[in-house]
Amino acid sequence: MNPGCTITAHLLAKPDKREELLGILCSFIDPTRAEAGCVEYHLHVSDSDPNLFIFYENWRSRAALDEHLALPLLSNFIARAADLLARDVDIQFMTMLSAYDK
Repeated sequence: MNPGCTITAHLLAKPDKREELLGILCSFIDPTRAEAGCVEYHLHVSDSDPNLFIFYENWRSRAALDEHLALPLLSNFIARAADLLARDVDIQFMTMLSAYDK
């Protein structure tokens, strides 16, 4: 069965905040992967722009993603986003068309 919700989130760090942002983003990985609704959660960095971070995420449902986004872990980050990011987070919602084989 395919995940019910797939997203990518693009986060562009202010150059002087890159290392701080990277530390924060890395701290999200283990707790997020432990959430019941999380299918996959992967952090990437662009090969052409070291300040651009991308999350690729699969969730059991949109409701599971919404629960994740409401956690203190994320709300604390959202409160600091303007200080860390060069622009707003770009979140793209997608529907997986190929069969999920995990």
